Parts: sequence; structure tokens; C-alpha cells
Amino acid sequence: MQSDQDIINGLLSDTRDYAANIFVRKYQRFVFSVAQRYLKSYEDACDASQEVFIKAIRNIGNFRGECSLQTWLYRIVINVCHSMNKKKKLRSFITFNSFDSMPEAITYDYNPENSTMDIEFQKKFDNLMKQLPEKQRETFILRYIDELSYEEISQMLGTSIGGLKANYFQAVKKLASLLKPDGEI
Repeated sequence: MQSDQDIINGLLSDTRDYAANIFVRKYQRFVFSVAQRYLKSYEDACDASQEVFIKAIRNIGNFRGECSLQTWLYRIVINVCHSMNKKKKLRSFITFNSFDSMPEAITYDYNPENSTMDIEFQKKFDNLMKQLPEKQRETFILRYIDELSYEEISQMLGTSIGGLKANYFQAVKKLASLLKPDGEI
């Protein structure tokens, strides 16, 4: 795996296509998982991921190196997701009377990742995550699921390491109590 600096140098040189391919492969899982957590839709997360990489590659010259490339990408993902959610809310307020008489299209919510996962477990896990306060949930997912260091999470969220450790501890404590037989979901 190439270093972030090698990828950045490649994106700024004539090997841009090759570097872009490596860049996307290195960070696609991370970008997609963050987008899916925020958007709660497989299709929207796919769209957001594409938009994130397009923006990142176009703006790589603006990357100042004050944080890691992953932290910079995280901020782009969050901004893209917020923008998509705003657009979605705006669209939900707009109604088109001319389409009221048309039959609804059949939609299939097919997620290839879920075809290999236990759907029941996913539902229980999602339910558990919803019961955590937002800061605890995000800290837990970034630390436990995405396996990021407290330093990386601190840069991403703009929170002190001590605060993150407290959030993580509280999240684990609450999840443990919810998983006990008397608090089972």
C-alpha cells in the first residue's frame, strides 16, 4: 500500500489516474461506511462516496497536510452527507401534483453486503446504536468498528482525547447494560 504522501504526489503529477485508483481503493471502505452511517441508505452512500472522491481528487492541491488524509476525507464525507440530507429534506417538501395519479414505482432495497450478513443481527445492532447519544455513537463506531486511534478521531471530531475516551467508555457501558438478559432488545 502506498503512503498518503505518495498518493498526493501522484494526484498532483502526470500519474494522476493511477494515483486516483490507489487513493479510492485505499479509502473506499472508510468513506462508504461513514456515508452510510449518516445517510442510512446504501444507494445514497454510493452516490455520496463518488462525490467525495471527485471533490477530494479535484481539491487535493488544497490539502495542507495539517491533518491526515483520512481526517481530511472524513470532513469532506460529512459535508457531502449534510448537503445531501438538506437536498433530500427540500425535495420532500416539494410535491408534484401532475404525478399524483401515477402508480408508484416498485423499488427494491437490495444491499449486496447484507446478503452475507445476518439481517437480524444488523437490525439489533442498528437498534442498539440508535439508543446511544450521537457523540457516543460516533466515537464508538470510529474507534471500535473503523479501528481509528483516539488521536485520529480527535482530529476528525474536534474533541479532546479525554472527552473521546469518556464517550467511548460510556458507550461501551450502555451497550453492555443493553445486552444483559434483563436489558435485551
